[in-house]
Amino acid sequence: MTRTDAAAQYNPMGTTALVTGASSGLGPGYAHELARRGADLVLTARRLDRLEALAVDLAEKYGTVSTVIPLDLAAAGSAAELVHDLADRDIRVSTLINNAGFGRSGSVVDAPADVVRGQVAVNVVALTELTQAFLPDLLSAALTHPHGAALVNVASTAAFQPVPQLAVYAATKAYVLSLTEALWYETRGTGLKVTAVCPGPTETEFQAVAGNASRGPRRLMTVDEVMTTTFAALDRQAPPPHIVSGTSNRVVAWLAGSAPRRTVVRVTGRLSRR
Repeated sequence: MTRTDAAAQYNPMGTTALVTGASSGLGPGYAHELARRGADLVLTARRLDRLEALAVDLAEKYGTVSTVIPLDLAAAGSAAELVHDLADRDIRVSTLINNAGFGRSGSVVDAPADVVRGQVAVNVVALTELTQAFLPDLLSAALTHPHGAALVNVASTAAFQPVPQLAVYAATKAYVLSLTEALWYETRGTGLKVTAVCPGPTETEFQAVAGNASRGPRRLMTVDEVMTTTFAALDRQAPPPHIVSGTSNRVVAWLAGSAPRRTVVRVTGRLSRR
């Protein structure tokens, strides 16, 4: 590590980080790494028992103070409820990890309306509302805690192309990618570290929830690998607007952006039927 890199290393010590979707998947991974680096946590997700167990684990391992807030971000007004709750507790957020999200495999015509609505509500609406609501605090923290403030939106390699049988999910992640890259540009020079993380299939509950847990003899990434990719980017002086976890995933994302869209969707369509 060069001297310049060391000076730019992401250091949230003494600040508070909010992790959505903290009860499972990538959420506990982000919580552990943030706690290891000295941040206190706000942990939110639907399952209170898992959040409480995670908070105890973080306290025992790192001495971290965690505020646990059970919340369903698919519910209308949930993002505003979280913002008001933290304001009432006088908690200022310096890092926001928008990790909450889900997908469901199947054709759009067969999908239950509430499942489609829920994906858009969590992956798009809640993420956007939380980002906008906390952005002033994040920008303020970037001034008072140099290299200690960050906005990380979890997208997906599905963001780079249409994905039949995961059409709504892929579309929501394309939105997350586009929004985050625009925010990266809008916040240049502020000191806030902004990036969209684009993992491929990972060893989490996502595959089972999506309904494609048994598809294909592919190697799933580990949560630790995604954490390594994320925090290596945050440790840079200026993180890129997005990062793709895994060499093969980066190649696939590049190919998806280089080939004609009709060709890309035909390929992903064939793969989705296997």
